[in-house]
Amino acid sequence: MAQLVETYACSPATERGRGILLAGDPKTDSIAYCTGRSVIIRRLDAPLDAWAYQDHAYPATVARFSPNGEWVASADASGCVRVWGRYGDRALKAEFRPLSGRVDDLRWSPDGLRIVVSGDGKGKSFVRAFVWDSGSTVGEFDGHSKRVLSCDFKPTRPFRIVTCGEDFLANFYGGPPFKFKHSIRDHSNFVNCIRYAPDGSKFITVSSDKKGLIYDGKTGEKIGELSTEGSHTGSIYAISWSPDSKQVLTVSADKTAKVWDIMEDASGKLNRTLVCPGTGGVDDMLVGCLWQNDHLVTVSLGGTFNVFSASNPDKEPVTFAGHLKTISSLVLFPQSNPRTILSTSYDGVIMRWVQGVGYGGRLMRKNNTQIKCFAAVEEELVTSGYDNKVFRIPLNGDQCGDAESVDVGGQPNALNLAIQKPEFALITTDSGIVLLNNSKVISTTKVNYTITSSSVSPDGTEAVVGAQDGKLRIYSINGDTVTEEAVLEKHRGAITSIHYSPDVSMFASADVNREAVVWDRASKEVKLKNMLYHTARINTVAWSPDSRLVATGSLDTCAIVYEIDKPAASRITIKGAHLGGVHGLSFIDNDTLVTAGEDACIRVWKVVQQ
Repeated sequence: MAQLVETYACSPATERGRGILLAGDPKTDSIAYCTGRSVIIRRLDAPLDAWAYQDHAYPATVARFSPNGEWVASADASGCVRVWGRYGDRALKAEFRPLSGRVDDLRWSPDGLRIVVSGDGKGKSFVRAFVWDSGSTVGEFDGHSKRVLSCDFKPTRPFRIVTCGEDFLANFYGGPPFKFKHSIRDHSNFVNCIRYAPDGSKFITVSSDKKGLIYDGKTGEKIGELSTEGSHTGSIYAISWSPDSKQVLTVSADKTAKVWDIMEDASGKLNRTLVCPGTGGVDDMLVGCLWQNDHLVTVSLGGTFNVFSASNPDKEPVTFAGHLKTISSLVLFPQSNPRTILSTSYDGVIMRWVQGVGYGGRLMRKNNTQIKCFAAVEEELVTSGYDNKVFRIPLNGDQCGDAESVDVGGQPNALNLAIQKPEFALITTDSGIVLLNNSKVISTTKVNYTITSSSVSPDGTEAVVGAQDGKLRIYSINGDTVTEEAVLEKHRGAITSIHYSPDVSMFASADVNREAVVWDRASKEVKLKNMLYHTARINTVAWSPDSRLVATGSLDTCAIVYEIDKPAASRITIKGAHLGGVHGLSFIDNDTLVTAGEDACIRVWKVVQQ
């Protein structure tokens, strides 16, 4: 069996020019946010304690904890709202489709009986409130003509609902049953977020017109605004109240977060500006925030969290991040202590992770090109994108030096470094095998079949090349000459991944037809067969350091671990390791497997032999 021991969670999905929603549960210091089809729940005081709810059929947009913390309501881009248990087997309690388009915001009533949602829809239905156990509607919500970006429930009696959106309006509803009372027309641009104070006395709207306006919670009359002194110079995307209703936190496209004191006369005076560390690029625009207990949380467009202390704001913030896109490869640095993992996603992001700690920083390259293939040793990264170039980048700690690039005459589909002499690399394109010494091409061998994958032995004297026709061809390498030695036939589909075992006595290959094979290197015979337990193409294979276990990761969301000396039927299957498929695999040690996939998360598993 395999136990999940650590999760390095993805970042929230962000979109330029839009705020994102973070939900908090003050009792447990947990936060919730959405990425792809997943809802991620993680604890601020224990960043490795994270898990994902993955039952939405469309991209998830918002999630909220119920007032008692037992339930979570989450919504998606199709207008569907699901209410599910937060603990135990996370059973689905109810499912509704209150809107015909994307849900942008969702709030529970303070008694936990009703839910209000806002977003996009057909006709005039941009807002709905309903009793969540029966789905019956409570009120009529007229008054908006465009997408409604945010909504909130007054946390004290008499209940009220407020909404705001892309028609530059904020609307005020009394009830229940809720009825339209009046519109607020004080903003001159999108109204991005509307929030009641925890004591219900006031609510605030913030807008792309850079203003924050304060209203009476019971009547909806305007009573004040955030001071223009020290105000934001860009769109304000999100706002969050302090637990005592005396301060608010705002974040903006101007890359700053600000804490405001709400005075007796309902004006907002700047208390301090929080500057988040970053490079100053577009990715540092702040799009989401949450004030939870003593934590001031901000999220940037690039998916970086900064957590400040409210009681000690001069303290350096805790920073963590994750991938936003499918993770395509994992590389382990075996000599590092503690163990260090690098992961890449195709948008060109390279992250460093430390076992037992989690986020270890982002590697900054001078040319942030897309990444298709990736290989690394302790002092050097080798990458290729969607053109014909291969980059060799010197690595010094977190700093990437100046990259040297070389054109290999075709788009690479595999990069292989010979571990014992890393200046030597073997690159394959669809029609050729290219040998590199540092950044010079020493030879190019054209072939008359279509190459799909390859691997090179640690000493650089042998290569296995996999093809579209399912055959494996073994080549010997001598200086700059590549000679075909043998052809192995067993696979019934194009080869997707090939890896030598660490002791170099075997190699494993996998194909699109869901089969993996382990070969004996000396005799070229099949060593472990019938590895046919996936239900879709295998994307990647990996070996344990002692060459005793081999793991496969597939499009079917599973990872399977096989023991070489036992029949394939005695496998260990990790079901649903990654929503959308497993793309990266690596063993940290003989019984610890790391997986990564389309859900942009990385998970560390303890493999326990039966």
